[in-house]
Amino acid sequence: MTTSADMTMSAGGPLSTGGPLPTGATSASGTSAAAGATAAAGGATAAGPAGGVLSMAGRGGDTPAPEDHQYAPQWLELRESADADARATELLDPLRIRLANLPGRATGLTVHDLGCGTGSMGRWLAPRLDGAQRWVLHDQDPNLLRLAVARAPRAAADGSPVTVTTRRGDIGRLTAADLDGASLVTASALLDVLTVEEIEALAAACAGAGVPALLTLSVVGRVDLFPAHPMDTEIAEAFNAHQRASDLLGPDAITVACEAFAQRGATVRVHPSPWQLDTRHTALVEEWLRGWVGAACEQRPELTERAEAYLRDRLAANAAGELRAVVHHSDLLALPRPRGGAS
Repeated sequence: MTTSADMTMSAGGPLSTGGPLPTGATSASGTSAAAGATAAAGGATAAGPAGGVLSMAGRGGDTPAPEDHQYAPQWLELRESADADARATELLDPLRIRLANLPGRATGLTVHDLGCGTGSMGRWLAPRLDGAQRWVLHDQDPNLLRLAVARAPRAAADGSPVTVTTRRGDIGRLTAADLDGASLVTASALLDVLTVEEIEALAAACAGAGVPALLTLSVVGRVDLFPAHPMDTEIAEAFNAHQRASDLLGPDAITVACEAFAQRGATVRVHPSPWQLDTRHTALVEEWLRGWVGAACEQRPELTERAEAYLRDRLAANAAGELRAVVHHSDLLALPRPRGGAS
């Protein structure tokens, strides 16, 4: 993973790096974790350490649920404020410049939000962009789509109207034709649960349609906990291995996506977007910890006995207000060559 505070890649060119990058979801079938953590609807759980059960919500947003599971809106709501605080606003100015120069901009923007979940990306981004907006919300789960429509923003930054429509289907099969007329593609915590082939297809669709993509909150494989614990690194490594199961890219996704978009002529910018979790996020940290440790134990069952004590210690510190966590992500902005020579 190239480390930079803000890195830019152009087609055929190297990454230019700035300062150090401090080193997290929809499945390819379109089932959404909307910003990144997997949760089975109805409170489905998986066996975990300490003799208890682990909500699938806590898996850090990077592990797809089994195909017969959906994602719990409760988890998506729990993490929404942390996601909103983490997303890289530094990428918005270059995005606004591109959108301002789109042909037909006066008629408004059409934004496709992939794996929308309850619509948190729209609630964050729509009020930060000027002009009338039509959001097309993609998800496999009809219940999440209903929630997203009900909670959709109504006004842009300048007071212009925001409207929404929905598409239920497989975002892994998205093509340039599906994006005809689109101004922007967005997603949260999507890339790390895709395969190489699926990221290649997404990049090809965006490039073919000449549509920018703002893809936020992809994990990069690093967690910092304060105070530190001797088992932190071991749990993190096992979790990262778990995220790469079934050919999913996990923390390698950002690098693969940068290359895929750049090879198709896009300029790509990446900026860190870490969760900064403290005493304001006690409930979120508890759920995240349970899932993070649980996924590590699924990957390496021999950790389970020691992980029980580790999890108890970490949960106690969290409950006492003595634990802070930084869960590192990156946001990606890809600006393909516009069709028709627009700037």
